[in-house]
Amino acid sequence: MSDSSREERLQIMLTRAELEALDTWRFSRRMPSRASAVRELLKRGLAAEGFVVASGDMKSRDFGVTASKRGEPDSPRTRE
Repeated sequence: MSDSSREERLQIMLTRAELEALDTWRFSRRMPSRASAVRELLKRGLAAEGFVVASGDMKSRDFGVTASKRGEPDSPRTRE
């Protein structure tokens, strides 16, 4: 799926082994580019962790990496 509204660039550094793993995964699924493979892996990883798509009323402070003062995760997750 192509999204022409992509305006942000993310640059990452990988080890040779990480790059080989990415390419092996990508080629086995006939993905058109490394970027598309990274986007797909990111989407799958976030879904596996239960992250939800942010709604328009959420603020940047609603997202975080560390636990909040109340001991709950800052990042919104689906509840089971």
